Amino acid sequence: MTTGTQQAVSRRRTVGRTALEVTALSLGTAPLGGLYHELTEDEARATVDAAWQAGIRFFDTAPHYGHTKAEHRLGDAMRHHPRGDFVLSTKVGRRFVPRTTPYDGSEGWAAPLPFQAIYDYSYDGILRSFEDSQMRLGMIDIDIVLIHDIGRVTHGDANSHYWKQLVDEGGFRALEELKQSRGVKAVGLGVNEGAAVQEAMAEFDIDCALLAGRYTLLEQNTLDDLLPECEKRGVSILLGGAFNSGILARGLDTNAHGDLKFNYGDAPKEIVERVGKLERVCREHGVALSTAAIQFPYAHKVVATVLMGARTPGEVRENAASFATPVPSALWDALRAEGLLHASAPVPR
Repeated sequence: MTTGTQQAVSRRRTVGRTALEVTALSLGTAPLGGLYHELTEDEARATVDAAWQAGIRFFDTAPHYGHTKAEHRLGDAMRHHPRGDFVLSTKVGRRFVPRTTPYDGSEGWAAPLPFQAIYDYSYDGILRSFEDSQMRLGMIDIDIVLIHDIGRVTHGDANSHYWKQLVDEGGFRALEELKQSRGVKAVGLGVNEGAAVQEAMAEFDIDCALLAGRYTLLEQNTLDDLLPECEKRGVSILLGGAFNSGILARGLDTNAHGDLKFNYGDAPKEIVERVGKLERVCREHGVALSTAAIQFPYAHKVVATVLMGARTPGEVRENAASFATPVPSALWDALRAEGLLHASAPVPR
């Protein structure tokens, strides 16, 4: 890993109005939980080690990933590093209990541990989830705690029930207690929809939101509402899903297997067509689609970090190199001229 790459990766921004700083590039651990493909213990450890070597010092996980597997694996990999040298986040909202019915594979985990989730956003549920994560990670100090998957995308008509747990049954109060007396430095949401973040900001003073896939080279509608509101309130975005579940990682030209994923499912025709246009413009300027995709979100000042998943050391190194690769300004001008960038989208210069 070159010094220039490490310098680009290890740039830091603060999270919201807190004193906590995170590196520009960070590691998400859904792949460590076996998302779509299982990893061995050695492969998982090598991936985390490669992230550290690349200069990454922010690591995000969740009980949901592999039904607690990712937390175990990340904790095992990180406990030999000085605790003050990295930032750690996990999520609450699901408690895991021994599985009573066979896993049907619908969540995409290749070989999850034998536990199943109970959604619980209440005061007791959030505190218990936090304490369970401490034990799985083998660490007391967790820097960021995020409410996981609240919103209509996950819960549909049942969302009002779970929202009531946050508002009326002490869920948000539990977040405040974690900040005041449990050593947590920042709290927020970890979701796939901007509407949930806006609703939470109207109810509770969050510091950040891990938003997956809603501000990318492929989609920027959050510039019309969510991102200006975050800027106004001093709320940081921890930007996940910069590749929109994979379709921007390889694009169309280099995807030999036609496995085009968007938003955790098969990409619809209109998305495939838009990716084709993005890829063509990038190719004309000698830039890999993945390079443009990983650099674009960080140009917005509310984006504190770009959170990348990886399942091999090679993917970590590839992402880090892409993040540090110089990109000609003419590329962004061409993308805007073709209507592929929002008129107000800031771009790297």
